[in-house]
Amino acid sequence: MRTHTLTTLRKAAGRIDARTPAHRDRAVDGLRALALLAVPTGHWLLGGFTLDADGGLHNASPLTVFGGLAPTSWVLQMLGVFFLVGGYASALSYGRRPGSTGAWLKGRMERLGRPVLGVTAVWALAAPVLYAAGVPEATLRTGATLVVQPLWFVGVYVVVTALTPYCVRAARRLGGWAAAPLLASVAVVDFLRYGPLADSVPSWLALVNILPGWLFAYQLGVSWGEGRIGRRGGRLLLAGGAVLFAALLVVFHYPASMVGVPGAVRTNSHPPSLLVLALAAAQSGAAVLLRDRIAKLLARPALWAPVVVVNLSAMTILCWHQTAMLAAAVPGAFAGAVAGLTTAPDSVGWIAARVAWMPVFAVLLVGISRYAHRFEAPAREGLRAPVLRRAAAGVLAAGFAVFALGLA
Repeated sequence: MRTHTLTTLRKAAGRIDARTPAHRDRAVDGLRALALLAVPTGHWLLGGFTLDADGGLHNASPLTVFGGLAPTSWVLQMLGVFFLVGGYASALSYGRRPGSTGAWLKGRMERLGRPVLGVTAVWALAAPVLYAAGVPEATLRTGATLVVQPLWFVGVYVVVTALTPYCVRAARRLGGWAAAPLLASVAVVDFLRYGPLADSVPSWLALVNILPGWLFAYQLGVSWGEGRIGRRGGRLLLAGGAVLFAALLVVFHYPASMVGVPGAVRTNSHPPSLLVLALAAAQSGAAVLLRDRIAKLLARPALWAPVVVVNLSAMTILCWHQTAMLAAAVPGAFAGAVAGLTTAPDSVGWIAARVAWMPVFAVLLVGISRYAHRFEAPAREGLRAPVLRRAAAGVLAAGFAVFALGLA
């Protein structure tokens, strides 16, 4: 039985490999898959729950107790790599676009928007049903927040994608240095909000960092796609990013965690601080330098096939991985305190139990993806949803998003 299964998998991998166009950049796809898988891994490992007296779930994090886990977030925070390969792919796609810039942007927006519309509309319908079935209100509030929080990324990604034509022009004029003004902008804002003038600076100023903070790695990716960043640039990014990262931690006392820690006064991620850009620079440099080695590894069908599967399910993974964790935690809450699932993340035992739960979350995500992937698959000609159905889905999604963002 086992031999038959392995043979079937090898044949499937061989078919995927044979169907891959020769011009496909396997290294970039591999980097994207790695960055994608880091998102659920980070959320599942560093996000926990506590159970109140009424059986309601509330968000908690092991980072509150185990500050030593912060370096884990340096590895799992790979959004810089995701924006890098996104910029790279957009530069190539934009250069090959058959029609107008507007048509090119519309196609990319639709691919990003359908999965988001799907998950929020489904949750808008499911929430009242779950409440009627006895799921506590606190659990639904927690679930809504968890589902919507990762989707901020999609909104930011839509904006930076819309800026692709300008990023391409900047890359052609300035090469890799086109990202330098974005780094400088974030540095200035950080100095104002954390420096000697911090008490007189309005809190909203931090929001200025959102666009340049995430556009930085995307611009590097566009410059890379335009052939303006090579191995020399990769070495500069790796070394410069690593030195800046160390200086910000040791000299300027930035928080060590790359993700938000409940109760912490400062955070690096929302909005991105200069530390996020330093890490993105180092990761981008490493990606450029390792590109050939990664491509060589992914020439093997057995390694390439999973990369293809992950890339084809990119938005499904991003949109539904928190739902997969909740699919285990919500029933678990009815059972009471379940180690690693509904117990407080405040012990080494919790960490071990949570690691044991992660394969369960992965299986649940695969099961959910069988149905949710239809939101990601492109609509076939003549089979587009009727206008009224799409409008109803939009209203449901918008209502749920407003509700969840209000909670957040």
